[in-house]
Amino acid sequence: MSSSLERLFSRQIVDGPDLVGPAVQSVSHSRRQKLAFVVLAAILAVVGTGAAAYYFAMRPETLRIAVGPQNSDDVRVVQALTQAFSREHNSVRLRPVLTDGALGSASALADGKADLAVIRGDLDVPKSAQAVAVLRKNVVVLWVPAKPKSDSKAKKGAAKITKIVQLAGKRVGIIGRTQANVNLLKVVLQQYGVDPAKVDIVQFSTNEIAEAIKDQKVDAFLAAGPVNSKITADAIAASTREGGAPTFLAIDSAEAIAQNHPMYEASEIPAGVFGGAPARPDDEVKTISFSHHIVARKDLSEHVVSAFTRQLFAIRQTVMNDFPLAAKIETPDTDKDAAIPVHPGAAAYVDGEEKTFLDRYSDYIWWSLMGASALGSIGAWFAGYLRKDERTNNSSLRERLLDMIAMARKSDSVDQLDAMQAEADTILRDTLSCFENGAIEEGTLTAFNIALEQFHNAVADRKALLAAAPPSPPRANVQLLAGGG
Repeated sequence: MSSSLERLFSRQIVDGPDLVGPAVQSVSHSRRQKLAFVVLAAILAVVGTGAAAYYFAMRPETLRIAVGPQNSDDVRVVQALTQAFSREHNSVRLRPVLTDGALGSASALADGKADLAVIRGDLDVPKSAQAVAVLRKNVVVLWVPAKPKSDSKAKKGAAKITKIVQLAGKRVGIIGRTQANVNLLKVVLQQYGVDPAKVDIVQFSTNEIAEAIKDQKVDAFLAAGPVNSKITADAIAASTREGGAPTFLAIDSAEAIAQNHPMYEASEIPAGVFGGAPARPDDEVKTISFSHHIVARKDLSEHVVSAFTRQLFAIRQTVMNDFPLAAKIETPDTDKDAAIPVHPGAAAYVDGEEKTFLDRYSDYIWWSLMGASALGSIGAWFAGYLRKDERTNNSSLRERLLDMIAMARKSDSVDQLDAMQAEADTILRDTLSCFENGAIEEGTLTAFNIALEQFHNAVADRKALLAAAPPSPPRANVQLLAGGG
């Protein structure tokens, strides 16, 4: 309550102690304390709500990423990324989910067991998958190992394999146990009119390559991996015998294959990329390539994917010091006709259209403020409605006080005036209680104070008048005598 309003109620009546001032001051102090507590509680509630909202919005998000097989380069790169994200306290963390290969990783994503997955682009991509990044690009390498000079077939002038069409009736060894590489070879053979059924296809694990080459179990090899793959380079090096260099088979119809199979691209193997003297290969070789992608579930938050993509390319330089394969990580194809559609979150990062915190939550903040304002208005109306009876009762008491002013001016009894003053004190206490509870406004309290002051003046004037009036003479008892004379 303001100091001016306190002065209105600190008036001392003429004939007695101050009945209003101390009570009003006490009520005013109590009301200020209550208002301060309410304001403090409201501020703490707003701050707490904001802090909670910020915590839930900015807390680290852990994504499950399916990758395999175990001990592969892909797994090692993902583990390095996982450690780097955790070390840098990034907003997105990773939890690897090991699978038996790219096919198993795709299944894990499709089944909802993973949020991200490392998959091969030439395999069936789950409908729920969208591209986030290109982990690495792989080239297909087809080569024919050199024949030892002592080989009897070589002495007889056996035809040397220099073209893919010559693989009919031959044995082709595929490095790696995945069925995807077998399907890849069949695509190449069919493009050249070679019936895959007429080619003896055998698969070798990476630790069986040297023995297969030594025993001459196959006529040609196929490997699929990064251009700088150590496995492919070691296999080609093992194919060099007695100074003879292996023969690389060019896939001249790479563009046609890419047209018929969008998951493949026409590519080239650079001259000398596999080292050696003479250089292996000694000239550029046409081939096809495909990618290993990091994909995300379509329903994964755009903000989370955008943050993950940003972290991935920010940390790539650090990770590639230990894992050079990380240098091959590239941004996804954002074209609408891409083989694997890009996730909106990754596209936002690539196109520089990432949303800020306010961009993402401005609508929520706006509607929250509107909702809080509406709730406040409803609450104020409801509180006012609940105090309706209290206001009505106080209004009737104020009318009673006005009636008592007129009664006091006509009263002939000090006792009656004292009774009315006691009733006025009761009305005062009730009015102050209503004001403290918020049932009446300051203007109403001011009007009541005027009426109360007029009542006290009327009582004081009437008491003074009664005190100054001379006492009435006693009435004489007159006896009428009947018949007297």
